Amino acid sequence: MTSSLASHSETTLGSPRDLIDLVKYPLSDRSTTEYTQLVNTCRQQLGELGACVLPGFIKPEAIHFLRTEAQALVPVSYHSTVVGNAYLTPADATLPEDHPSRMVDRTALGVVAYDQMPEGISIRRLYEWDCLMEFLGDALGKEKLYRYADPMGALNIAVMRDGDYLRWHFDQTDFVVSLLIQDCESGGEYEFVPMIRSGDNEHLDKVRAVLKGSIEGVIKLDINPGSLVLFEGRNSLHRVTPIEGQTIRLIALLGYDTKPGVVSTEHLRYMRYGRVK
Repeated sequence: MTSSLASHSETTLGSPRDLIDLVKYPLSDRSTTEYTQLVNTCRQQLGELGACVLPGFIKPEAIHFLRTEAQALVPVSYHSTVVGNAYLTPADATLPEDHPSRMVDRTALGVVAYDQMPEGISIRRLYEWDCLMEFLGDALGKEKLYRYADPMGALNIAVMRDGDYLRWHFDQTDFVVSLLIQDCESGGEYEFVPMIRSGDNEHLDKVRAVLKGSIEGVIKLDINPGSLVLFEGRNSLHRVTPIEGQTIRLIALLGYDTKPGVVSTEHLRYMRYGRVK
């Protein structure tokens, strides 16, 4: 363990600068050539696949802090099982039976909400660090990002146990930022079909084929604990395969938006967290 981390106890954690590999990912100074190269690499990956993986974003010796904190929060997580379609919309009975929006599957997972996380823990410090938010905005090609203003949804830790599953779906937001903290023993693979639809063509036949089990065009992201992932999932169908084994999969979901003050609806809060406040 490095001296900067060794100086902290289990309950007194380091700053984001202690956690991130700033040699490999020099995001603390936006004026450098190395920073520009990093941003360009991220944008290139996003342009090609709609996804960018930054392996080893968190130092190997630092992921210990994140894992220990997340494991301590698992008992307060809210677990739910929801059945729905890939579009996250109500089923339309007027459509043909084989229409993709009428094909349903389950999603089962637990979640720790932002307001359940103590202020001093590492994942909150990382999320609340302006330097990280500015880098993400640059990497995603956004003029400015704001932290999600929802008191529950701004930052979450997804808790996935044996048998849990995130069904094939499209996101309702332009992008998602995630950080894998602890992987499961088997399963839990992040699969997606990049840009399977567009704004002017839903490509229903291709979507239907994937929902029925086709692996044509399916890509698996190689993600290890400490990897930061930027994903544009509005037009890329994606899922997390069923979790297998007794080791819980823990992944932080960092919420940002291009507009300030964005919050979730009470209905969505209740569905996700089992409460509205």
